Amino acid sequence: MIASQNHLSPREAAELAGRLIPDREWKPQSVAEVAQLPPFADKLRESARIHQSPYSELSHEIQDALVLRRSQQMVHTVLLNPLWAKRLAGAGITEPPRDMEEWQHIPLSDKDVQRDFFMDDRPGMVVPLQRGGFEIVASGGTSGGRPLETVYSLRELRDTYEIAGEFLGTYLLDRHFEGTDPRWLFTTLADYQMWSSGTMVGGVLQNVPGVNYIGAGPVTTPVLEHMFSYPGPKALMGISAGIAILSDLGANMSAHSRHSFRVALYGSGVLAQRKRAELRELYPNLAILSYFAATQAETIGLQLSDESPWLTAVPGLHLVEIVDEQGRWVDEGEEGELVVTRLHAHETPLLRLKLGDRMIRRPRGEGPGPKAERFEFAGRTGDVLHLNDSQYSAARAYESLRGTLLSAGAPDLDKLAHEMQFVNHREARTITLIASVDDPQGLTHSLETVLGPNGVQHAFISSLPRALSLFNHGEANPAAIEKTGYRFQILFVHRLSPEIERTDIGKVPLVRDRG
Repeated sequence: MIASQNHLSPREAAELAGRLIPDREWKPQSVAEVAQLPPFADKLRESARIHQSPYSELSHEIQDALVLRRSQQMVHTVLLNPLWAKRLAGAGITEPPRDMEEWQHIPLSDKDVQRDFFMDDRPGMVVPLQRGGFEIVASGGTSGGRPLETVYSLRELRDTYEIAGEFLGTYLLDRHFEGTDPRWLFTTLADYQMWSSGTMVGGVLQNVPGVNYIGAGPVTTPVLEHMFSYPGPKALMGISAGIAILSDLGANMSAHSRHSFRVALYGSGVLAQRKRAELRELYPNLAILSYFAATQAETIGLQLSDESPWLTAVPGLHLVEIVDEQGRWVDEGEEGELVVTRLHAHETPLLRLKLGDRMIRRPRGEGPGPKAERFEFAGRTGDVLHLNDSQYSAARAYESLRGTLLSAGAPDLDKLAHEMQFVNHREARTITLIASVDDPQGLTHSLETVLGPNGVQHAFISSLPRALSLFNHGEANPAAIEKTGYRFQILFVHRLSPEIERTDIGKVPLVRDRG
């Protein structure tokens, strides 16, 4: 084989994958053998060495063949575990899939499966906890209210931190960090009570080559000013609320410090357009980008450019799928549920886990740069407005409503609102969009003047049909919505008003259902 050859036929790529993961490793015969398997990261490095190219830039044929081979190895591995074997047998699966078409028959896992397999006695672990060498990471259950633990092999965590950190540095940060001054990467994520974000994302950030890392945790104005006084370009990662508040914390910062802030990476969904505008006004060199992660996956997707909201998966880190209700891949341009399988998980595999997010599948990366899966955030799975039996995407409902209001000459909510939240009072049949703004009284008067007494009701009714979720599209129209008897309203409140419900860690869920 020519070392620099990057493009192989599917047959050649499959042969290469077979050499990289030989049969003796592909089908381990015992739990003891699983514990001794070479890490999958070694296979990625060897692929890169053979082709004299970063793994992220290898052709899709090579990557697809190796991921399929690894996925088959994972099924062989989980079949050694009685609980997994029973689960797969219930779906008629007793051997690994021959291709990715068959892979899609493997049942999806949810948070309940994760809890049953990896909490208490942790019966879903292939290699038992008693062997040691594991890390327990917990989510506080910010959506469902119940804590949730995951188990990782420490050796494989170190690999994934290195892979994701190198990708983050090469394809995102390097383009914003020019010059010879020291480069800085901060995070304001908290790391307490076993909550995973500070632990796992921090592990990635520490492994970005050529940067100085500071795990600051939540910061005050003096602390932020002190950190930003260091010479050199800076990037900071935090939850959306932690990024939004930087426009307040940096208000009196020196111009030199503000100009050194180059990249803001936000997690946890979306950042309001008003906040983006405020941040860019204060920090003129700033790129504001999404870092999409979860308890089960330290880097699911990175927004590589502020010119496009598309997220790019780190090649070789996870198998990322966007699926319909039957667990089948949706077509490009279609919306579905995000499903992730961690590829670096010999001892503690978890197949096809639903993370509770909706994504739009986008075309894979081609040309120079990473050859990677790409997708676009469309909201949390729970971000749905239920009107009787119909389900409306709250994110789409907002965009549609905003457009309707703008067409009528009403103020632009994107430019005025700090935070927004839909509240569905089901028994009272009322949906309220609450927006925190600087001048609630003035905006309320403005809206009433432009729209009239029933204008908000009519705006909602005309907008909602364009917000039907993927699986309910086409089932309702304005007349049908009016027949539900629902009342719709917009409520402007002051910033940090208790009317908007926040989680213990400061997140603002887009939708809240109340009795």
